[in-house]
Amino acid sequence: MEIPDLNDVRTFVAIGQEGTLTAAARVLNLPTSTVSRALTRLEKHLNVLLVQRSPRGLVMTDFGKEYLQTCRRALRTLREGSELLESRRERPSGLIKVACPITMARSIFAPLLKEFLECYPDLRVEIEPYASGWDQEPREDVDVFFKVRAPKDSIRRVRPYPGTKRGLFASPDYIAAFGNPATPEELVSHTCIGSGIWRLSRASTVAAPSIVFRVVVSDPVVHLELAASGLGIAILPLYMAKRPDTRNQLVPVLPLWSPEPITLCALFFGSARLTPKVQVLLDFLGEYIGTDRDPRLRQLPARGLFTDPKLEATSGP
Repeated sequence: MEIPDLNDVRTFVAIGQEGTLTAAARVLNLPTSTVSRALTRLEKHLNVLLVQRSPRGLVMTDFGKEYLQTCRRALRTLREGSELLESRRERPSGLIKVACPITMARSIFAPLLKEFLECYPDLRVEIEPYASGWDQEPREDVDVFFKVRAPKDSIRRVRPYPGTKRGLFASPDYIAAFGNPATPEELVSHTCIGSGIWRLSRASTVAAPSIVFRVVVSDPVVHLELAASGLGIAILPLYMAKRPDTRNQLVPVLPLWSPEPITLCALFFGSARLTPKVQVLLDFLGEYIGTDRDPRLRQLPARGLFTDPKLEATSGP
């Protein structure tokens, strides 16, 4: 037999406690006719008479009395479960397993985890960094899977975070020795450091020069080190190139052309209301990523360095 409607069960319990349809309707703040229909609907679902109706009032049948006690216990259990969940929301506990790019583990989680765990002392965190494979599918044993590109189709829910704006940079020594390219096509004749396809945009114009990289590497920290050393041209996050400790080592290349930003999103299973441990982690990170408090900035203002995740969600991946 299918489980009856929970609202009908609650109405039946109110009838049993108050003794009349009118009194139950008053307690539930419902019309008496609505209470009567709920009782009839429940009896029809169970295929049994719960209440004898007479001019003198309502009398519980034997089955009605037994079912009333069962319903009271069930509602009490549900109420206790809700109270438990509410306490967990206030003080979440257990293990939260996270998978993220190794650069995120190093530059975001490492400086923020101490504060996060001090806020939620009953939580434990397991971080599984990955070095590449942005298109890999998240495993079911991972609570939150961070990706640098939002999936077009996923059974998991997605929360976007501000993306990272980027630019092309090289050292002053490199530019002095080899010149500053005037167009994206001229990058083909320069020493470039990176991976994949460089898609550069200027207003509505997009260029994707066929670059053969001298060094193929996906880590922006390595890009910075090699570009600053004078090896060649690299795409760097703007916050990395503009920090006080690095900005004097680099000059912009093709400043009117913008590489694609690095997007960031969190994938997770869940209904409309997240599990408490996932909720607090995502909200905590949301207070830092893409703001002046972002640990990657090292006191640099966030203005102009990140994208708006709301606009990304509207335009799609």
